[in-house]
Amino acid sequence: MIRKANTLTIYTDGACSGNPGPGGWGALLEYNGREKEMWGGESETTNNRMELMAAIQALGSLKPDYKGNIILWTDSTYVKKGITEWIHNWKKRNWKKADKKPVANADLWQQLDVVSEHKNIEWKWVKGHDGVEGNERADELARKGIPPDMQ
Repeated sequence: MIRKANTLTIYTDGACSGNPGPGGWGALLEYNGREKEMWGGESETTNNRMELMAAIQALGSLKPDYKGNIILWTDSTYVKKGITEWIHNWKKRNWKKADKKPVANADLWQQLDVVSEHKNIEWKWVKGHDGVEGNERADELARKGIPPDMQ
C-alpha cells in the first residue's frame, strides 16, 4: 500500500476462536515512518465485535482534538458499510434497523460513532489474508489479543 506523508494510516482486524468464543482485536497505526501496535481481547465475544473494537481502540487512542487526515483500512465489510452507509439510518431510527429490530452491537457502533466524530477519516476496505502487509500485521495483533489461556 502507498503511505501518504502526514496522513495517519490505520490497519485494523478482529479474530475469534469460535464465533462466539474468545476473541482478539489488533490495530497498526503508521505515521511518517513511525508505528504503534495495539491489541486486546475478550474471553466471550464475536468476530464482528472484535472488528469494531479494533477501530474503536485505534481511533480512541488519538488525542480528542486530532485534526489530521486518517485512512483506516479494514477487511470487514460489516465495519466499512456500517460506519459509512448504515449508521445514518440507524441513528435516525434510534438504533433500530428498517425491520424495527435492534441493531446488533449497537453499544459498539455508538462508541465508534463517538470516536469518529469530528475526525477526517477515509474508510477503506482491504481483502483479508491477501498479502497486504498492514492487514497481515493487524491480523497477527488480533490473534495476539486472544486471551492466552483460551487460544
